[in-house]
This record gives sequence, C-alpha cells and structure tokens, in this order.
Amino acid sequence: MARTAKPKETELYPPVKALLEGQGFVVKSEIGAADVFAVRGDEPPVIVELKAGFSLTLFHQAVARLAITDLVYVAVPRGAGRPFLSALKANLTLCRRLGLGLITIRLSDGLAEIHLDPGPYAPRKSKARAGRMLREFARRAGDPNLGGSTRTTIVTAYRQDAVRVALHLRAAGPCKAAVVAAATSVGRARSIMADDHYGWFERVERGIYRLTPKGEGAVRDLPAD
Repeated sequence: MARTAKPKETELYPPVKALLEGQGFVVKSEIGAADVFAVRGDEPPVIVELKAGFSLTLFHQAVARLAITDLVYVAVPRGAGRPFLSALKANLTLCRRLGLGLITIRLSDGLAEIHLDPGPYAPRKSKARAGRMLREFARRAGDPNLGGSTRTTIVTAYRQDAVRVALHLRAAGPCKAAVVAAATSVGRARSIMADDHYGWFERVERGIYRLTPKGEGAVRDLPAD
C-alpha cells in the first residue's frame, strides 16, 4: 500500500545516522541547534538538518550551521514521480550555490543517498547566454514590459521589429523584402517575414510579402510609423 501520511523528521534520523556511522562517524542528535551532529577523529564535524520536505526554513537553518562547520547537509524524504525529480534538480542547484550537501531518504526501506557533498561553489559563466541577453538589451527599444509580469506577451526586440515590418506593410501593401528593410531600418526584415513566427506575413511571390488577416488584426489598433 502506498504511503499517504506526511513523514516525520524523526523518521529520517535512523537512516542518516546509519549512513554516517557506516563512514566511521560517531553520530548524536540534537546537539545545540543541529538535528544531527557527527564527528570522525580530528576532522571537522558534519551537521545534517532534517526536514519533511524542501523549504526555505530548511535552507535558512542549514546556512546558519555553516557558521559552525563547512560540512552541512540537508536531508529530506525521497518522493516519487516527476514533481519530486524536478524539485530535487532545482534544490541540488540551490545547495551547490550555497555550499551545502544534500541527502534523500527512501522511507520504504530506509535507503539514504548522498546526492551532493558540501563544497565551495564556483559558478561557470555562460558567455553565449550573456551575449544573447546583452544583444536583446541593446536592440529592444525603450522598456515596454513590466518587471515580474506573468501570463502576458513579453515585448522582445524581435517582436518590436516584426511590428515595424507589419506597420509598413499595412501602409504600403505588398512589398519587396529589401524595400521593407530599407524603409523600417529592420535589417532582418526578410527573415522575419519568411520565418513568420507570429503568422502575420505571407509570401505573394518571390521576395514579396504582405500581411495576413492575423497580421492585420495584430497591428490594427497600433499607430502607423
């Protein structure tokens, strides 16, 4: 029968204790503010914070324990299915950035698995991603979006260029791509119309494009250039 009751933090302690003892640690619970405190010879102590699930409180507590030792883990029950795997992936990234380790416990059989050991985080910068964002910043006219918006169309530089192209076609009718590019100063006008990501454009003949009914509707209430 599938487990339905919410796990208790105390259920996590025996598997974590067994895991650490298997590595030669002496383990005791509730030492000071630490849920689990483990010592092996003269090495720095290991602290594990136990929680019934990922939470901001768990990470606050674990970060606070970094004032005692660099070897701090968070431990949570291992869930099932895609939602848990997605949460695990996201929280592994967070733990890595915070310098924390991460352990999951499969409560059905007490299997404790270390997914990440604590350690200093040295982020790898993505020059390609930074370059794309800087190019988008430079190309976008003004600041047309409201920061934090969700469930709304984001006005990108590409969309702004597509609108310029559509407005020109609305005013001038079917045009050669080169003419549209020159009139709108949108150098990528040809690819915008040919790729037609928004369904606004259609080719009349080679090199000549016009607005579709959808394109007409999209720019109907916009002021002409």
